[in-house]
Amino acid sequence: MIIRNHYKNELNFKTLTGRIRIDYSDGYSTQSMGVSLRMEKDKAIWISAPLGVVKAFITPERVSFYNKLENQYFDGDFSYLSRMLGTDVDFEIVQNLLLGQALLDLRDERYLAQVNGDNYELKPKRAMDLFKPLFRIEPGNFKLAAQQLSQPWNKRLLEIRYKNYQLKDQHILPNEIGIVAIDTDQRTTIAIEYRSMEFNRRLNFPYKIPKGYQEIVLK
Repeated sequence: MIIRNHYKNELNFKTLTGRIRIDYSDGYSTQSMGVSLRMEKDKAIWISAPLGVVKAFITPERVSFYNKLENQYFDGDFSYLSRMLGTDVDFEIVQNLLLGQALLDLRDERYLAQVNGDNYELKPKRAMDLFKPLFRIEPGNFKLAAQQLSQPWNKRLLEIRYKNYQLKDQHILPNEIGIVAIDTDQRTTIAIEYRSMEFNRRLNFPYKIPKGYQEIVLK
């Protein structure tokens, strides 16, 4: 019942747009910025900082972004985001993270359910090959209160907490998200706050890497 209701309450929309605030820290630098977010479900995620100083464009096939302040760009697969988030990710995982859905398809495995505090807690009945997952689901709306993907054998962890949700145009959408990502000794924290969100507007996704920028190459 818990898993069925989680997917029954899954966001059904074509596009999403609005403003989000991002606070980012990786132990070396801290940044806070307000950015524009545009999303076409299952197809594209577009993020732009004021004046287009930083832009990112994510599709199921690739991750691309550029930074005008540093004259750098990245255009490749999901390895960059996977390193930043402390676990292997793809487009669906990134989209689910932003929408308060389970990162993995809960219908693909059998889970043990128990009550933990105010939430339902789900753990897989058998060990999984790639991840050690944990999900906490709110009983009121069956959205995620928290979720975790760990790879302890690689010292990698992605933990996401959904502090609260908002009702917008009959859609239940996260309001504040806290992310902790650990990759070996690297710890990254990201806080996301949604503002002025709108569903199903006609959108475009302008994106072009400026000429002369230096490519970021992962080592």
